[in-house]
Amino acid sequence: MASRILELLNAYEEDPSVKLVIIKGVGKAFCAGGAVSVFLNVSWKEAAIVFWTAYTLDYLIATYAKTQVSLIRGIVMGGGAAFAVHGRFRVVTDDTVFAMPETALGLFPDVGASYYLSRLPGFFGEYVGLTGARLDGAEMLACGLATHFVPLEKFFALEDALCKANTGDPKIINNIIHDFSNKNPKLKEKSQFLRLKTINSCFSRRTVEEIISALEKEADKNKDDWISWTIKTLKKASPTSLKISLRSIRTGRLQGVGQCLIREYRMSCTVIQGKVCRDFFEGCRALLVDKDKNPKWEPSKLELVSKQMVDSYFAPLDDEDWEDLKLPVRPNLTSYAISKL
Repeated sequence: MASRILELLNAYEEDPSVKLVIIKGVGKAFCAGGAVSVFLNVSWKEAAIVFWTAYTLDYLIATYAKTQVSLIRGIVMGGGAAFAVHGRFRVVTDDTVFAMPETALGLFPDVGASYYLSRLPGFFGEYVGLTGARLDGAEMLACGLATHFVPLEKFFALEDALCKANTGDPKIINNIIHDFSNKNPKLKEKSQFLRLKTINSCFSRRTVEEIISALEKEADKNKDDWISWTIKTLKKASPTSLKISLRSIRTGRLQGVGQCLIREYRMSCTVIQGKVCRDFFEGCRALLVDKDKNPKWEPSKLELVSKQMVDSYFAPLDDEDWEDLKLPVRPNLTSYAISKL
C-alpha cells in the first residue's frame, strides 16, 4: 500500500491540475495499526525494503509541495499516524483516537514520531511515546498534533467545501477549515493534557528508571488512578523498547524530520534483525498471535538493558548488503516544509 500511495503522491505533486490533496481513512477509522505482524513471516532484509518505502513516503508527506489536508476520523495508530500528523492541515473530530503503542509490542514510535513527539509541549511527547497513551481529538488539538477540531456533524460538509473551493492556496484552505471548526473544544475533566505539570516533572528525567521513580514518588503523595496506570503501563512495556524510545525522542529534539527518519530506519532494521533483542517477536506473539497479553521480555528489567545495547540501535548495521536510508532530493520546497528540515 505504501508503494502505491508514494506513486500517487509523486504523480499528484507533478500534475498541475491537482491543487489540493486530502488524505482520509475508509470507514470509521483512519488507520488502526497492527499490520506489523506481517514482519514475522519475512526476512529482516525484506522488512527493511518495506521500511525504506514507508519512510520515504513519510518524508514526502512531511515535505509535500502542494497543500495537504488530513481528515482524521476514528482510530489513528502506528504507521498510519504518519499520514495523519506529517501533513500541513490535520483535522480531528469527536471520535478521533490517537496512540503510538509500540513499546507494548517491543518496538518504538517510528514513522517520524521522534520528530513530532519531541516538539509537543514540555515532555508530553515522551509521555505519549513511552506509555502509548490514547489521546482524543481535543487533546490532539491542545498539544499540537492537530491543527483544527471540526465537530463530527460538520466533517463531511467540510470535505465537500474543500473540494468545491478548487484551490490549494493554504490561506484559503485554512479559512475554510476554520469556518467549520470548534476553536476551543473542551478537554475532559480527567484529560491527560491537564496533567502536563506532573508529566513535565516526571518525564523530564534523564532515564526511564528515573522517570518511574519520580512517578512512584508522586503516587506516594497523591493516590491517583492516572499515575497508577502510567506506572503500571511503563512496567509492563518492553524495557529495551522504553530505553531506545526515550533516546529516540530526545535525539529528535535536535534533528529535522529527514534526520529522524534516517535514524529510525537504522533502529527499525536493528529491531527486525533481532540480534540485539527479540522483544518485537515476543510482543507480536503475546499481543497479536497467541493474544495471552503476557510477553516475556528479554532482558526482563530496565537495569539489564545496557548502554551498549541501546547504542547499537543508533549505529549502522554490520551487514555488507545494508545501507542507510537515502531520502530523495526535494527541490522547490515551501517555507513550511523547509521549517521541518
